[in-house]
Amino acid sequence: MRDGYATGAGRGCTGPEDGRPHRPIDVLVVDDDVRVAEINAAYAAKVPGFHVSAKAHSAADALARMNDSSVDLILMDHYLPDGNGLAVVRELRRLGHQTDVIMVTAARDVATVQAAMRHGALQYLVKPFNFAGLRTKLEAYAGLRRTLSRGGEAEQAEVDRIFGALSASSLTPDLPKGHSPTTAATVRQVLLAAESPLSAQEIADRTGLSRQTAQRYLKLLERTNRVRLSLRYGDTGRPEHLYRWAPST
Repeated sequence: MRDGYATGAGRGCTGPEDGRPHRPIDVLVVDDDVRVAEINAAYAAKVPGFHVSAKAHSAADALARMNDSSVDLILMDHYLPDGNGLAVVRELRRLGHQTDVIMVTAARDVATVQAAMRHGALQYLVKPFNFAGLRTKLEAYAGLRRTLSRGGEAEQAEVDRIFGALSASSLTPDLPKGHSPTTAATVRQVLLAAESPLSAQEIADRTGLSRQTAQRYLKLLERTNRVRLSLRYGDTGRPEHLYRWAPST
């Protein structure tokens, strides 16, 4: 049995505060389709700070892998040949494993989504998706780990940041016509996960959006005081606009 949850107490997570580099986040990829598992593993391995330690293609295999290796995060498919992903999560909890879980599945019925939430899944990514979609989830998760690794007591703003790293519920519900809540949430997750302010181009690169789309959502979020703008001056030319999520939102 591992001590505590992976998001904070797991295996000596380090951060910039202690002057040491982050330890890579070990990932178990679970998918019944070998080809899909390889793709998801390749996607996860491309995200800085993540290392795929194992792949599994059945419920039994996933449980065995958890006993054979140290895992911080499971990318869990729901449809498995000998059960389903939520049953695996229930069994892991019964055995004392508190490893974090992101559901990565084609299951999109509300009952399954609700059950995933109740069993502690931190994220739910519906197939099919592209690299940018998974990268956004993983970067938000990494941001959550960094926040929790600081320990100590949290003020309300810090609590909001912890919950906000994985939730889009605090975005304005009255987005102007032509704006997608999902896209706004994606931009928000990237900003929350970032350790320093980002340019519109950097946000576009991390989300898979065009620069123009990223800029449009950033301007909207800035107008609603959810994003703060700063300027970075270079030797020549116009200053670069940098954005960060407002800590009080």
